[in-house]
Amino acid sequence: MGNREIFGRARKFLPGGVNSPVRAFKAVGCEPIVLVRGEGPKVWDADGKEYIDFLSSWGPLILGHSHPEVIKAVKEATEKGLSFGLTNPYEVEIAELVVEGVPSVDKVRFVNSGTEATMSAVRLARGFTGRRYVLKFEGCYHGHYDSLLVSAGSGVATFGIPGTPGIPEEIAKLTIVVPFNDKEAVKEAFSRYGEEIACVIVEPVAGNMGVVPPEEGFLEFLRDITSKHGSLLIFDEVITGFRLSFGGAQELFGVSPDLTCLGKVLGGGMPVGAYGGREEIMSKVAPEGPVYQAGTLSGNPVAMASGLATLKFLKEKDPYAELDERTKTLAEGVSRILSEKGVPHTVNRVGSMMTVFFTEEKVKDFETAKTSDTEVFGRFFRSLLNKGVLIPPSQFEAWFVSVAHTEEVIEEALLRIEEAVREL
Repeated sequence: MGNREIFGRARKFLPGGVNSPVRAFKAVGCEPIVLVRGEGPKVWDADGKEYIDFLSSWGPLILGHSHPEVIKAVKEATEKGLSFGLTNPYEVEIAELVVEGVPSVDKVRFVNSGTEATMSAVRLARGFTGRRYVLKFEGCYHGHYDSLLVSAGSGVATFGIPGTPGIPEEIAKLTIVVPFNDKEAVKEAFSRYGEEIACVIVEPVAGNMGVVPPEEGFLEFLRDITSKHGSLLIFDEVITGFRLSFGGAQELFGVSPDLTCLGKVLGGGMPVGAYGGREEIMSKVAPEGPVYQAGTLSGNPVAMASGLATLKFLKEKDPYAELDERTKTLAEGVSRILSEKGVPHTVNRVGSMMTVFFTEEKVKDFETAKTSDTEVFGRFFRSLLNKGVLIPPSQFEAWFVSVAHTEEVIEEALLRIEEAVREL
């Protein structure tokens, strides 16, 4: 069966034919593909077509698809048992690596997704501080937890409004939404509600409005103002953790949050999330403390084995400088190609993450990201797909480069992208 036939069947049994909305390709105006195999930097669809993959499963596959060391570790773990529901050695060993690698983490709790990690971290922040409000930034996505899946209100620093039907206004109003990189809006929020704000949660490098880096001093400012008001600072490093450096964005920028949320790379392609932080905060988590959180499959041995093999490789090989250089080559190459064609664009890049925005404005927050021409992006996406280059099917997402994207693969990708842009 090919792409069309499989997706036709999927629509009969799955809402929209998918288990995550962006997979439906509605934002890019074409039929979705169905992937059946991945190896190194490439994937193949059900029609047998090959793609150079910069989607990378939305970020986890920093070693590329089916890395031999990860596959070996997963096979060995699988042969011992798929799940125990009790502590296993893999989760202890990977916890040691997380605590060793992430500067702010003294203890860590594993969960099964990024959404679970952020949800649990916010609950812990409320339990630790005894406060109720959460401050987040417009355009930063922290999973589909009710308190975090909210949109900006009408003012500069106002309570959120439900981001989807099914979220009561009463819950949305416990979240304050302000623009990313806007110190004044944060100051205003704290001047109004500072003694009631339990935490500020932020992607230290935004990846869900496209890649948007923090402006100079912004993360340090968040650290200072939360400390001053007795609020906790949560870094959502589900995307950036173990990707921008072994210690994540907090190591790269030299700013330590109170709590850190992890996922994606942490699982090496398997469903894994985690949250961790200072000893005094994490001691409030059950069974040590009163803040309850649990999960039957948390610390699953197969998922832990996958993540452990990935982190061991990253620690031993330290590929971050090479990843940075290859992504820089890709970003500069795409920008050159678009400039020669006369296509207005801006490329944002941090480490092995990048986004091509189809706008001439400097993209520093969600408002500027939204100036992008999504119709042009759709044509760009379809043309790249036709030439065998897979990028995220949304203007507002990150491209990811992996260890498997060698210089030769990047060169081949740029040749395909150049052919694609000629036909725009």
